[in-house]
Amino acid sequence: MQAEDARSMLETATKMVVAKGKKIDKYSVALPVADDVVAAMLGPTGNLRAPTLRVGDMIVVGFHEDVFTEVFG
Repeated sequence: MQAEDARSMLETATKMVVAKGKKIDKYSVALPVADDVVAAMLGPTGNLRAPTLRVGDMIVVGFHEDVFTEVFG
């Protein structure tokens, strides 16, 4: 999945959390979806980073134990 696929996923989301290593970024998603929000979902190859999960109206990208604890309780 690449940028256009990521953009499509974000069209029905209102929040996104991206974990890259120890860094956690939180985004509010609004239409039209901003390019920097889409870019945050992509890895260096231009493909969607893994794991990417949809939880209700939230997209969770990457793994960080604190984020998963917060989202999944």
